[in-house]
Amino acid sequence: MSKKTRRQFLKASTGAGLGLTVLPAYLTSARAADNPKRPPSQRINLGCVGTGNRASVDINQLCGEQSTVVALCDVDFVGKMRGQQGILNRFPDAPRYDDFRVMMEKSGDDIDAVVVATPDHTHFVATILAMSMGKHVYVEKPLTHTYAEADMLMLAEKKYGVVTQMGNQGHSTTGFTQFQHLVDAGVVRDIVKMDAFKSPGEWFMNAGKRFQGAPPEAPVPEGLNWDLWCGPRAKRPYCGLYHPFNWRGFHEYGGGMLGDWGAHIIDFVHDGLKLGLPTKISPIEMTDHNRVAFPLNTQLSMHFPARGEGMPALDMTWRDGQNCRPDVPEQYWDKDGNGTPVAPKLGGAGTVIYRADEKFAMTRGSHSGASRIIPRDQFEANYETLKAAPQGTDHHRSFIQACLGNGKTRSPFSVSGDLTKVLVLGTICQYLNAELTFDPVKQRFVGNEEANAMLNPPARAGWESFYKMV
Repeated sequence: MSKKTRRQFLKASTGAGLGLTVLPAYLTSARAADNPKRPPSQRINLGCVGTGNRASVDINQLCGEQSTVVALCDVDFVGKMRGQQGILNRFPDAPRYDDFRVMMEKSGDDIDAVVVATPDHTHFVATILAMSMGKHVYVEKPLTHTYAEADMLMLAEKKYGVVTQMGNQGHSTTGFTQFQHLVDAGVVRDIVKMDAFKSPGEWFMNAGKRFQGAPPEAPVPEGLNWDLWCGPRAKRPYCGLYHPFNWRGFHEYGGGMLGDWGAHIIDFVHDGLKLGLPTKISPIEMTDHNRVAFPLNTQLSMHFPARGEGMPALDMTWRDGQNCRPDVPEQYWDKDGNGTPVAPKLGGAGTVIYRADEKFAMTRGSHSGASRIIPRDQFEANYETLKAAPQGTDHHRSFIQACLGNGKTRSPFSVSGDLTKVLVLGTICQYLNAELTFDPVKQRFVGNEEANAMLNPPARAGWESFYKMV
């Protein structure tokens, strides 16, 4: 988009009557010629969409000697979100906006990269606009809320040629480089089964906090721009469970535990084994299933077809909620001093993967967790390979360095986009509670038009333009 066309688009898409609160644009101190810590060519200026909760962690970790914040955007600057006040105190001179479109119009010339750490349903619109303006983008996981949005961002990455990174930070650690090393060394090969699991940790996974029917309505809190919070999705009556954090439990705005933790749990296997997209997604258990909030407990399976030598078809079972830990067959257990078999300790989140030859299995936790071979005699037999993994990097700093032209990111949209699409397919199964057959070539469900409609749901009136930018 030309600069003139871009500004026309911004003004048109912002519209009237949105209750915008915009501070005047100014030449930021980071760009000021009389106060540079580094010349602009060696410093990345960040525009941040989202300032509290996870956003505050991302902003603090992305900012350093070679990067700083020059603009802040949030639909709520008074809601006392975790970590938000620390960000506002750290960058008191950065202009504040409640609409990212206005931030990009007023401060866009000062911004090199954009950080998007908002509820899932607004990731896409802020990201695609930033990319169209030539800005590098760091986006929290999952990359998008819908399948089509992930696909469009993957296309945009190619079209605009900007640096991208999704916030599944374990993907840049030594845990990931170890797993990739094990794949390259042939230790991880012929994997035919994966169990992935996450213990309960959100309100919707607590039976005492769930509700029946529509979410309980409440007055919109002072300082919250509820219309902008809803963004391209349906504008529902405000509920105290939506903001400032618990939106993740609702189908309309979040991805449940699979959309959240799945990006940290199955990412190593998905990337390292080139799983691609599943062809069948089947519900096993959906406790208290409904179409408002995610299930109390979930068990579902995904079938991934063969991908070539050493990568046969793989069946994954995802479990979240109570009793989520899978049963590991006794042949993979170790024995205590008395010779009694002892089941492996799996923790609250992670994976167990199994080779076709049943020689051994491999466990790991989430995020940066390293892989462990079970039983122990096989761990010892492969110890030298396990410990020889190349060192990883810092996920946030590698993004800044890539923006400066130094190296590449580990979870660009070309990698994280397909992972996100897998997560979305799983959440569609959770919503419908139905077995689904998926055609990865046509990128359509077979014989289920209700499911197909969920791949690319229509945007709310006034937001359609963002879905025509690729």
